[in-house]
Formats: sequence, structure tokens, C-alpha cells
Amino acid sequence: MPDRPGAMAGPTVLTSLTGLLAAVTLLLSGCGVDSPPPRAATASAPQVPLDCATAPHACGYPDATNTGIAPGPLLRVPQDVTSGPGWHYDPRGWIEIDGPGAVFDRKQTHLGLDVVAPDVTISNSLILASGDTIAISLRRAHRVTIRDNEIAGGEALGPERLGVAIKDIFSDTTGIRVLRNEIRYASTGVQIDAGLIEDNYIHDLGLVDGDHVNGTTSNAGVHLLEIRHNTIFNPYEQTDAVSLFQDFGPQENRVIADNLLAGGGYTIYGGANPGLGATARDIRVTDNRIARIFFPNGGYYGPVAAWAADGNVWEGNIWDDTGAAIPAPVEADG
Repeated sequence: MPDRPGAMAGPTVLTSLTGLLAAVTLLLSGCGVDSPPPRAATASAPQVPLDCATAPHACGYPDATNTGIAPGPLLRVPQDVTSGPGWHYDPRGWIEIDGPGAVFDRKQTHLGLDVVAPDVTISNSLILASGDTIAISLRRAHRVTIRDNEIAGGEALGPERLGVAIKDIFSDTTGIRVLRNEIRYASTGVQIDAGLIEDNYIHDLGLVDGDHVNGTTSNAGVHLLEIRHNTIFNPYEQTDAVSLFQDFGPQENRVIADNLLAGGGYTIYGGANPGLGATARDIRVTDNRIARIFFPNGGYYGPVAAWAADGNVWEGNIWDDTGAAIPAPVEADG
């Protein structure tokens, strides 16, 4: 039966068009005309996590889930044990660690520790103290490691806060390492002038009338001091989360990096003292997060004071809630 007039010869026409298109493509390629390259996939910028202060561990920062004592039993000093290799209970009211290389591990006490020997390790211990005292005193005890402990005031002996959790008494101890400790309800968390403070959770600091409240603080020094990857929250409008002061000399050779910080009068004191000239140098404050969980400006007055731009580095510091950069102040303040 013949085709109806006007009927479309569909497959034949499409085949012809396809062949013609292939021929044109071949001709163009032979003339050096390239077809456009495939479009590359657009790489999206990595997302900066925000609001890390609400759950620090979710952003990889220290908090109660990843600092402090490993599970297991603790021996009470002096109730269960009064001495060990390189240390002993002093009946005058403290624990003396006087043996080089001594290890004070898995203990619980409400007494202060007085360390007078080098190469000591204090680990996995619960130290509860209260009042104007120091939980761990270092007296020219070089290369001490203080790790994986819980140090707190108030809870053992009444409501009063602990004076200082860890302190270098003469400000001349070197090689100190303070690692993965949880410190709370102390007026000052860590007071040293050289060494490494890393991966600690310092929070819920204590305050009584007349206190200066510091997360970590240094009064002077030129030997390397590194404050790295800590979570430090000071809920008060008093003093700081991290501070460098020139109480006894210049501040030099300091690193404050990759910390999650909040609170204090100013969150960071950067070591400058306008009355002492150019004595704050080689200070690097980089890649820190400042949270506004206590005050709209990070600290009650602002994020940073006592900063001198000359000879120092301020970069990569951001607000925790927005990811926006925090500029350094132009002039030293405070």
C-alpha cells in the first residue's frame, strides 16, 4: 500500500541529519577547530565550623570529653598511701615530690603538690584543693610533665575557689609541659613563663574579692612559651583568658595559637606595656577563635589589649560565632 500523501519519512530523515552532523564535526576537527573542553567542576570553599564554644569537642577542641583522668581506680593520699618512689606525704600539709624522674600517677588528694626535682611526671590524678593555695607548685623543677589530670577548687573543702592550679614559683623553670588537663574553679589556671600548654580545658574559673582571674598567664620571660589548642573560658569581666604581662621583665618568644577562648576583661593580653618601650617582641597570636558566649565583645571590654604590632604577628584570629576576622588593635591598650 503506498504511503499517504504528506506522511513523514522520520527514521530516514534523522539518519541523514546525524550523518551530516558527523561529517561537519570531522571537517572542523581537521581544520584545527577544537570543540570546547568540558566544564570543570567548581570546588566549593571548605566550610568553617561555627559556634564551637557550645560543644568544643565537636570542633576538635578540648572539653570534658577528651581531657582529664583516664578511667580506673585512684589511690587516696594520705588515706590509702603516704609515699612512693620519689615522693612522700609531708605531715605539715602537702605532698613533696623530690626524686628526679618521679612519677605521681593515679592518685587522689586534697593536698598541694610541691615539686622540687627535674623530669617529674604528674598524671591521671585528681587534685582537689581550696583557698589561697596552689595545687601544683614548681620550684626549679625543670622538664616536668603535668598531663591528663583533673585539678579543681571548692568541691573538696568547701565553696571557696582554688588560688592557682599550676604555678612556677620562681618563674625560672624550663621545659614544662602541661597537657590535656581539666582545670576548673581556680582563680588562675596555669602560671608559667616557659614551656608548652596544650590541649587543656580551663573553665568555670573562681573569683573572690580582690582576685585577678587568668586562664593562663605569664609575668615575663624570653624562653619559648607555647599556648596551643586549649579551650579557655573565663566567665568574669576580670582580667583574661590568656595573658602576657611585663610584671618582672620583657615578654618575648611567645606563641598563642589555635585556641578556643572566651571572656575576661580582655580575652587576650598581648604583652605590650606602653610605658616600657619595645619590650614585647617575637609574639605570635594566630588562628585563635574568640567566642562571645559571655560578653558581646569576647571579653567584657574587647578581644585583645596590650598589643604592639611592631615585631609581632597577629593573623588568622576569628570570631567563633561568625568566622569573621578579628583585626589587631593599632595601638597598645591596657
